[in-house]
Formats: sequence, C-alpha cells, structure tokens
Amino acid sequence: MELTQLKYFLEVARTEHVTQSAKNLCIVQPALTQAIHKLEDELGVLLFKNAGRNIKLTDSGKFFYEKLQPLYENMMALPALLKETANKQNNNVKLNVLAASTLITSAVIEYRRSNSDIDVDIVQNEETSVFDICVRTYANYRPELDNTESDETFVHSEKIFLAVPNTAQYKKLSSISLFDLKDEKFIRLYGSKQYRQICNELCDSIGFHTNVTFESDNASVVKEAVAAGIGVGFWPELSWGKMDHKRVRLLEITDTDFKRDIVISLRRNKQDNSKTEQFYNFLTKYILRRRQQCKRK
Repeated sequence: MELTQLKYFLEVARTEHVTQSAKNLCIVQPALTQAIHKLEDELGVLLFKNAGRNIKLTDSGKFFYEKLQPLYENMMALPALLKETANKQNNNVKLNVLAASTLITSAVIEYRRSNSDIDVDIVQNEETSVFDICVRTYANYRPELDNTESDETFVHSEKIFLAVPNTAQYKKLSSISLFDLKDEKFIRLYGSKQYRQICNELCDSIGFHTNVTFESDNASVVKEAVAAGIGVGFWPELSWGKMDHKRVRLLEITDTDFKRDIVISLRRNKQDNSKTEQFYNFLTKYILRRRQQCKRK
C-alpha cells in the first residue's frame, strides 16, 4: 500500500462519489478508480459496492475506514510534531554543572532575564553523557583529560586563596605558607567532589595534610564558619565571588601555584545549535566579565 492510495480511499469513502472525489483530489476519474481497484487487490477485499449512481462502503470498507482515518491523521500530523519537537530541543540547553555551581547559576539567572524563550535544564551528574554544555574543573587542564567529546572548549584559571579569620594573627598578612598552619583546623566544602579533590591534590603535592574539623555544602556557611573562628578554608576567587565579610581575610598561598582551571565544554549535537552556542558564548563572556570585576575590587 502506498500513502497516496490511502489518501484516495479516505476521500472516496468520505464523499461516496468517485467523480466528486476526483475533483477534490485534482486528478482524473480513471486514475482514481484504478488506484482504488489496486488497493482492493492488495488487501484482498472489496471496499466499495455500487449503489445506483453512487457507491457505498462495504462492511470491510467501513472497518478499514474507521481504523485507517485516525492513523492517517496522525501520520499527516507527524511533520508538524517533529518540527515542534525539534524547536523545543533547539530552545532547550542541557547544562551539566560539576564545578563552580554558584557562579554558573548566577550566569543562568542573568541570561534568563533577557532570554526567557530559552529553557536551561541544570543537572549535576558526573556519570551522564547527555548534555549540551558541561562545566568541570581540573588542577591543570589538558585536552587529553577531557572525555566529553566536545566541539569547543573554554578554559579559565582562578586562584585559590586561604580564607582566614580577620584577627590579629592574620590581620597584617597578604600571603601565607600552609606549613604555618599545621595545627590549624580546616573547613571544607562538602559535596563538591572535583574541587575538593583538587585542593587535596595541591596539598599532597607539597606534603601538607589538612586537619578537617567541619564540612558544609554551602560556600556561605564556610565563610561564616571562618568568620566565627572555627577554622580556615580554601576559597576560589572567582567561583565563590568577592569575600565581602569584614571578619574574613583572603591570603595568597605561597607554597605552590594554588589554582584550578574551570573548563566549559560545548557539544553541537542538534539540528540547530544556535541557541546553545548563544548561551555558551554568554557564559564564557560572563566569566571573563566577572574576572575583570574581581580584579578591579
């Protein structure tokens, strides 16, 4: 059976008049009659019977019409549905945030203020490979470390400072060696696996062991804990924003190059990637702009 045959059958079944159906279909009557006969031969049943000058559906024809009509309508609706689905996919950005979540979330909020037609789905899943943009972090990024099979990659480095209480012990310092803090208690961000691993690796590289006394899943809580004198903690200058607490100081760590690389990977895996690329470009520029703001402060 061909789609054209089914279309012809449905029209004749609707009008029960071959001449009128041929006019409606803009074909000659003999071609329409031949197409109906061919369909009946393929199905092995009669679909129409003569009724004076008109024709009527047989019982088999009625059954075939009732079953075929909704199927045919659904088939005809498929191109529009496919286009609608494609448009939704093109306007949807799947963002996997495995690092710098505070910074990235702020960027998404700002972007959505002027681009409400874009739907950004944010996930945090190290196991998934389903995303358009992925944000990761490394101590020292190298392309061979990235298994995301990305089409474009943006890399930005940020320093990691030591957040300490703004007390007499630290008040006049701008930098410090971790070995001066061997008896100090450390506050760590819980749940950020990549960032925590980087801090551990940097400490291990110089042979320094942190005595962790408290963990939190919120950067603001870490800040308040440091301000309260509970301990000290590592503070990424860009991701967590400016240290705006008067009772906390940020000191540069002198033992090694304490920093991390924020890596944003873009995948072009849609029919139309323009919306994803637009958000990716905004995100990279947002980070650079925040970097300049940090320098001015």
